[in-house]
Amino acid sequence: MGSVVNVNVKGIGELTVDEGSTLQEVAIKVFGDDYKKYLGARINNEVYHLHKLARDGMNIEFLDISHEDGYRIYTRTISLVFIMACKELYPENTVTIEQFLGKGLYAAFEGGKSISFTDINNIKARMKRIIDEDLTIHREKVPYDEGISLFEKNGHKDKVRLYKTLDKKLIQIYRIGDYVDGFHGFLAPSTGYVSLFDLKYYYPGAIILFPTSSSKDKLPEFVEQKKLAKVFDEANEWARILDLAYVGSLNEKIRNKEIGEVIRVNEALHEKKIGRIADLICEDDDVNIILIAGPSSSGKTTFAQRLAVHLRVNGKRPIAISVDDYFVDREKTPLKEDGQYDFESINAVDLKKLNEDLLNLLEGKEVELPKYNFITGKSEKSGRRIKVDKDHPIIVEGIHGLNPKLTAYIPEKNKFKIYISALTQLNIDAHNRISTTDTRLIRRMVRDFKFRGNDIFRTFELWEGVVEGEGINIFPYQEEADIMFDTALVYELSVLKKYAVPLLMRIDNTSPYYSESKRLLKFLDYFLTIEDERIIPANSILREFIGGADINVHE
Repeated sequence: MGSVVNVNVKGIGELTVDEGSTLQEVAIKVFGDDYKKYLGARINNEVYHLHKLARDGMNIEFLDISHEDGYRIYTRTISLVFIMACKELYPENTVTIEQFLGKGLYAAFEGGKSISFTDINNIKARMKRIIDEDLTIHREKVPYDEGISLFEKNGHKDKVRLYKTLDKKLIQIYRIGDYVDGFHGFLAPSTGYVSLFDLKYYYPGAIILFPTSSSKDKLPEFVEQKKLAKVFDEANEWARILDLAYVGSLNEKIRNKEIGEVIRVNEALHEKKIGRIADLICEDDDVNIILIAGPSSSGKTTFAQRLAVHLRVNGKRPIAISVDDYFVDREKTPLKEDGQYDFESINAVDLKKLNEDLLNLLEGKEVELPKYNFITGKSEKSGRRIKVDKDHPIIVEGIHGLNPKLTAYIPEKNKFKIYISALTQLNIDAHNRISTTDTRLIRRMVRDFKFRGNDIFRTFELWEGVVEGEGINIFPYQEEADIMFDTALVYELSVLKKYAVPLLMRIDNTSPYYSESKRLLKFLDYFLTIEDERIIPANSILREFIGGADINVHE
C-alpha cells in the first residue's frame, strides 16, 4: 500500500488521500461530478492553483466563482479560451482583452480589424470545442531566454517588450498543447472548467459573458453602458496614439528618461478636458447645479476644485455644498443587515432638507447651510448663509450625485451631472487587463496611510464594504451622467508603487489579506518606478493621494 497524507477540507472535514495527489484530485474525491465548480484553493491565507500537490496537515478551502479569487480564475480562463479560438480562426489578428462593460468583458482585435456578426458565431463554436476537449492547462516557470523565445514564437510582441524591461531570471508561462501564453494570476487546470459562457456582438469587438460571483450558475444579463464604452474607447485611442497601451511601453519611457513628456501630455489632457466640461456648463444658461459622483479614490475632491477654477475662468463664481452636511441625525441612520449604521445609503441623507435648500437657492432666497457634527452625530447650524444667482453655480459632490432621488425636487434642465472614475487606460499586455478597482485600491491605501491615519490592514478591512456600497449606490446610476471624466493617469502606478509596496510587505500569511497583498505586489512588480516627482503638477489628481497638492484635498 502506498503512502497517504491527511488534509482538512473546509466544510467537509479530515480526508485521507494518496501521497502525490494534486489539489484537483482532492477536489474530485470530495465533490464528485461537481468538481469543476472549484477553480482554485486557499491554504494559509494564500491562493493556489489546483495542480499544487496536497501535503500532510493542509487546511484547504476550495474556491468557486462566488469567491473573488475563483471569479478571477474563471475570468482569465475564459479569456484564454477566447484568445485560442481567435488564434485558430484568425491567426493574422492579435486579440486584446480590454475592460469590463457592466457584467461583460470587452475584447477586440488590434489594428482596427472588427469582429463581424458571423465571426461571433464562428468564435463561439470554436470556444465550445476547446472547452469540450477539456485541454490541460500546464503552468511552468522557464528560464528568461526560453520564455522570450516562446512569446516571440507565439506572436506575443507586447509580452516580449514588457519582460525586456524587467530583471527576471524566470518567466511564468501557461502551455496548452502547442500554444503558449502568460497571465497575471492563476488559471483553471483545464479548459473544461469554463463551460458556461456566451459571446455577444458589440462592434467593433465582442462581449464575453460568464457567471459572476452573484449569478453563480447563470449568465448575467448584459446591460449596455454606451457612455462608459465611449470613454474607454477614447482612452484606448489616446494610449494607442502615444504608444502607451501596455506596461512595457511605459517602462521603456521611464528607462529611456522620456517619462517627463508622458506626464506633461497626460496632465495637459486632463486640463483640456476639465476646461471643456466647464465650457459646456457655461454654454447652458439653465444649468444651476453641478452634480459630481464617482467611486472611492476617483479623485472627486481634486476634480471638483479644478473644475471650479475653470468655471471662474468663464466668469462664474461657483459655491460648493457638501452632501455630508445633510446627514440625518445618527439615530435615524438606516442599518445594515448586521446592525451597523449604513452611512452610504441614500437614506442616510436628509433628502427633504437638501432639496428644500436647493430650491430656495434657485429661487434667489438666502439659505443657512447645515453643518453635520460627526462627533455628536447631530446636524447643527453652521452660521454660513449663502444666496446665489446665475453666476453662482452650485457644486454638489458625493457618492449619490447621480441618483435621481438626491435632487428629486430639481428639474433635470437645471442639473449638469458628471461621473468620474479612474478608468485605467493602461493594460499589462494585450491579454492581461488592469482592474480599475485595483488602481483605486492602491490609490486609497497610499492616501489612507499618508493622510487619514489608517494602516494597510484598516484599508483592506473597509474596502470590501466600500466596493459593495459602490455596486448599490454608484455604478447603477453612472449612465445618468451628462458627461464622464476619466481620472486615471497612465503613469500613476509607477509613482504609487514606491508608497504601496512597503505597506503591502507588512502583511504576512497570518492575515486574511495575505493573498490580496501578494497579488498586488506581483502586479506592481511589472512597473518600473518613477522616483522623481517634481514634474508632477501640484494640481494633479495624483497629488490627492501622494501629497504636494496646491489645493486642500485632505480635509
